[in-house]
Amino acid sequence: MSRRGLPYLVALLLAALLIYLGMTNGELDVSVPEVLKTLLGISQNSDFELVVFQFRLPRIVLGAMVGFALGLSGAAVQSLTRNPLADPGILGIHSGASLFVVLFMFSFQGIISLTGNLAVMAMPLFGIIGGMLSMSLIYLLAQNRGSFDPRRLILVGIAVNLGFGAMTMYVSLKMNPQDFERAAMWLSGNLNTANWLYIQTILPWLLVLAPLLWGQSRRLDLLRLNDDSLVGLGMGLKQTRNILLGMSVGLTAATVAVAGTIGFVGLIAPHIAYRLVGIHNRLALPLAGLLGMVLVLAGDFIGRTFFLPAQLPVGVVISVIGAPYFVYLLIQGSKPGRGRA
Repeated sequence: MSRRGLPYLVALLLAALLIYLGMTNGELDVSVPEVLKTLLGISQNSDFELVVFQFRLPRIVLGAMVGFALGLSGAAVQSLTRNPLADPGILGIHSGASLFVVLFMFSFQGIISLTGNLAVMAMPLFGIIGGMLSMSLIYLLAQNRGSFDPRRLILVGIAVNLGFGAMTMYVSLKMNPQDFERAAMWLSGNLNTANWLYIQTILPWLLVLAPLLWGQSRRLDLLRLNDDSLVGLGMGLKQTRNILLGMSVGLTAATVAVAGTIGFVGLIAPHIAYRLVGIHNRLALPLAGLLGMVLVLAGDFIGRTFFLPAQLPVGVVISVIGAPYFVYLLIQGSKPGRGRA
C-alpha cells in the first residue's frame, strides 16, 4: 500500500474499532457473537435486540454520518475562506442553523410533535436558512475595501456566533419547560435521542451533497488563490463561492438538525487530513470525513461509557478536546499546506 493510502486505512480501522466498542460496551455488555446473532435475526434474547437495534446501532450510524458530514464541510470551509482556523462552528454556521431550528421548535410547539416525522424532516431546511444567513452576514462584514479578507473572518465569525447564540438562548427560554429541556439537550450536541428517523433525515443530504462537494475539489483548490488571480483565470468567483458555500452549509445544517451543535470536528479533522495527505482536496476531503467520523464516534463512546450511570453529550466531550487544540493552532499559526503535496 502507498504512503498516501495508509491514513485512509488507519482511519477506517479506528472507525471499525470504535463501532465494535460502541456495539459491545455500555450499561449492558453484549458479546460479539451475540451482536452478530442479533444483527442476523437469529438471537433469542429480546433484550439484546432492543439494545442493538433501538439504541446502539442507530446511535453509531448517526454518529458516523454526522462526523463524516462535519469533517467534509469543515475542509470545504477552510478552502473557501483560505483560513486553516475556520470551522462551521467557529464561523457561526452552527449558531445560525441552531437559531432557526430553535425558532422552528418554538413556533410549532404544541402544534406538532418535535420528534415527529414532519418536524424532523423540516428541521434541516430551517437550519440551511439560518446557516446561509449567518455565513452571508459574516462574508459581508469580512469585506475590506470591497474584497474578501480572510484575516478578519475569525473575529467576525466569533462575534456573529456569540450574537446568534444569545438569540438562541433567549428563544429557548420562551419555550414551555418540556420543549426547553429537549432543546437544551439538543443544543449541547447530543446523540442520546438517535433513531432511524434521524438517519433517514440526514441520509439524502449526505448522499447528494458529499459527492457533489468532492466533485468540486479542483475548484476548492483554486479558491486558495487570491481573488485577482481567480478573476484572471476566468472563474465566476461569487457564483462559485455561493454554490460551494451552499453545499457546506447544507451538510452542516443537516447535522445540526439531527444532533445539535457539535463543534470543533470541522476544525480538527480537516487540519489533520491536510497534514497527512497534502492540500489537494481530492485526497483531503474524504480523509477529513473519515477523521470526523472517528472523532464523533470516539467522543460519543467516551461520553456514554466513561461517566456511567450519567451520559456526557458528545458535543461537550469534543469541545474539551477541541478548545485546547484551537488555542494550540492559534499559537503555532499553523497552515494546512505543511502536509505532503
